[in-house]
Amino acid sequence: MPYVKTDDGTDIYVKDWDGGGRPVVLIHGWPLSADSWDPQAIALAEAGFRVIAYDRRGFGRSSQPWSGYNYDTFSDDLAAVMNAAGAISDVSLVGFSMGGGEVARYMSRHGGKGVVSAALIGSVVPYLLKTDDNPHGVPQAQLDEIGQSVKQDRAAFFRNTFFKQFFGVGLISHPVSDEVIHWAWNIAMQASLRSTLEAAKAFGSTDFRPDLAAFDVPTLVLHGTADATVPIDATGRAAAAGIRNAQLVEYDGAPHGLFATESDRLTKDLLTFLGSPTKGSAGEASESSIARRDTDPLQTR
Repeated sequence: MPYVKTDDGTDIYVKDWDGGGRPVVLIHGWPLSADSWDPQAIALAEAGFRVIAYDRRGFGRSSQPWSGYNYDTFSDDLAAVMNAAGAISDVSLVGFSMGGGEVARYMSRHGGKGVVSAALIGSVVPYLLKTDDNPHGVPQAQLDEIGQSVKQDRAAFFRNTFFKQFFGVGLISHPVSDEVIHWAWNIAMQASLRSTLEAAKAFGSTDFRPDLAAFDVPTLVLHGTADATVPIDATGRAAAAGIRNAQLVEYDGAPHGLFATESDRLTKDLLTFLGSPTKGSAGEASESSIARRDTDPLQTR
């Protein structure tokens, strides 16, 4: 392994950093790859966890098939990676942005097999699209505009528009360097146009509200209050309200790309939530242990 072959013949690229302890599977967001998790992955591995991160089909170093860009298939790919890696018990799943959808669909479609805790970071769960019964979501016209911009000139769209919003870059605010934006752009451009468009349709239109009942493990929901890419009211707050045993942590004023803009804080909160890397210790961290840090003036923005 660095590649796992799925049932439909797609090759999924896998990074397996074994710190010796129980497995944590990191699932990346759109339109990036497993490399976006590197700051957290190396810290978790150094803390003793076995860290498994993979490139979603169509992205990064994985195959670029024509089909399969839906959450049933995405969750089946996750299951294939876990099985091939032998990560079949004491597993913690951590999904960022559209990666939260894989976590939710795995919990329902695969019965949460082997999972003892879960984390949704800036996630699209439970429902991103604005509808009559989801008034805080993103309007369909705005999602359509993203698709049109990707078709017209995705290189310019990602460089000049999308990643600036993603990382909260403005006239005054510049939480990441220009080099980070260029790095993210390079990763995004590795994906095929087909996968980029189809994955955007999937995360924009999939309703995960029926999947929430399948979360029967301790779940961390972490979201930036200034996330303009995945609005917190439609997603993070709604997910925490609908998931049993969920712990909501809000990063005041933070944008979407938390793995970079709030890297150290995110890593600390994940380590606190995950607890010890030894078997049977997942999700032991109390809500107050993170909530106290959330109000610590040294940790707030």
